[in-house]
Amino acid sequence: MPSGVAAIIVAAGSSQRMGGQDKLFLPLGKLPVLARAVEPFQRSELVRHIVLVVNRSNHRMTRELVERLHWTKVAHVCLGGPRRQDSVARGLSKLTGCEWVVVHDGARPFVDEEMVRRGLEAARQTGASVAAVPVKDTIKIAGEDGLVRETPPRKDLWIAQTPQVFRFDIISNAYAQAGEEATDDAVLVERLGYSVRLFPGSYDNIKITTPEDLRLAQVLLESRNEQL
Repeated sequence: MPSGVAAIIVAAGSSQRMGGQDKLFLPLGKLPVLARAVEPFQRSELVRHIVLVVNRSNHRMTRELVERLHWTKVAHVCLGGPRRQDSVARGLSKLTGCEWVVVHDGARPFVDEEMVRRGLEAARQTGASVAAVPVKDTIKIAGEDGLVRETPPRKDLWIAQTPQVFRFDIISNAYAQAGEEATDDAVLVERLGYSVRLFPGSYDNIKITTPEDLRLAQVLLESRNEQL
């Protein structure tokens, strides 16, 4: 397996669609959402260091959480930027001496150690990998007038998730040359011409963005009998 693995957990969003509540510190069972996203990286034997990228309003709470839950792998808790890609760039600036970087959203609480392992194995093939699941629904591409322009074959469509795994030099170069806004880290790597390998994510690996997402996460947690 790859050596020198660091994880960047991005937790600097504004939670605008959660009615003013910081979604990362809302309870999911007996732990906040952020804790469930970080714990698998703390437990993973493959990950050496963790960088948490947060915003000003949750910086103190995050540091308290690191101490309370004894996250010994957390090397830095740094402030993010105005955009997600700015936050990841700031996390990258804190890393030294690592060969591989795993980027994960702090709002995805159902990542697990096995998913991290799959991502690292896939990244060995091309230098970049993305967790993904096949699209279940038919997708329509429409113009601003609301008229359907195209119906792409469903078999070719995947829903991208995190974690996303990159060789350190590749993702560093991609961020150094980042221009227009990107919706995920892999887009920046793709723009440089690198091949990105998909690996199996999970339909349970949801991103909590709205109150409805949080309710679904509670149902998923209860189905796993994980209340701790």
